[in-house]
Amino acid sequence: MALVAEIRRTHRLSGPDREKLWKLSEMAARFPDAGAGAMSFLRLDLPEALRETLLDFAEGTSPHGHVLLRGLDVGNVPPTPAGQGTAALDGHPTDGTLTLVADLLGSLVGYQDEKSGALIHDVHPVPGEETRIENSGSVAFDFHTENVHHPLRPDFLGLLCLRRDHDGVAATRVASVREAIAHLTPEDVEALRRPVYHSAYPSSFTRDTAAGPPPLSGPHPVIFGDPDRAFLRFNSHHTRAADTRGTRALDALARALETVCRDIVLEPGDLVIVDNHVAAHGRSAFAPRYDGADRWLRRFYSLRSTPLWARRMMRRPRVIPRMADIRGVV
Repeated sequence: MALVAEIRRTHRLSGPDREKLWKLSEMAARFPDAGAGAMSFLRLDLPEALRETLLDFAEGTSPHGHVLLRGLDVGNVPPTPAGQGTAALDGHPTDGTLTLVADLLGSLVGYQDEKSGALIHDVHPVPGEETRIENSGSVAFDFHTENVHHPLRPDFLGLLCLRRDHDGVAATRVASVREAIAHLTPEDVEALRRPVYHSAYPSSFTRDTAAGPPPLSGPHPVIFGDPDRAFLRFNSHHTRAADTRGTRALDALARALETVCRDIVLEPGDLVIVDNHVAAHGRSAFAPRYDGADRWLRRFYSLRSTPLWARRMMRRPRVIPRMADIRGVV
């Protein structure tokens, strides 16, 4: 049984599957504004083993909360950009790769408040932003649920490695609440299930807002769902409790996640996909050189189902409306 779990956690593409995926990716990248329906004929032609791996993972039953795809083609990669939003890879076939994978898991989405609604995010260090707790930094980034504050936070996120850091030490850290819960006391679990926690908006959502403390979401629980199939809503940097009992439970959770954490040093062509409701993720620190050869990942978000009211409020296809427009709706 353990062997089956290991196989499902990692899938390496064969040579023919790699070539087939790349050809489909080149076609998908030609239609950057196409909706999920328009891509259906390409998704149906994805390599069978890859499709089965992703569809199985999309069911949300994985105790690990992540799956690692290895051996993807990334094509010709230019120098790592030195600034934010350079659009260095607009139209690159990896746009198509990530769109096809995201749409097979659910539907590729962006957020109007984050990077102006970009659907694919380039994750690389930016000079002067080393200490920012977001994709432009290089300091350690502790465990978090992506977009923890959001009522429509992603169901899945993916990180595709184009280039690793010079020293080969930057790890994507993934920790499942379904494994961590065994390292918590019943009292801590009970405390974490109470809706007494608030999560601040992350800095990627507040770059263009006035100075001052970020808005808060909540109150919400940190752990919810069936005991044997728990879900997580937690950001070690932004989630705070309303009482000392909750604060102690958050500390215990952070230790438990550390206990079960898996550090994955991604190589070019590796794509790690995280179930955003099951596993928290983070990043270890690394030393950028800003020489065009720094670590470079590409990120996508996937949502299984976007409510009708949200779709009808979208100003652009696939882009979730601003928090100011939907806050308090759910």
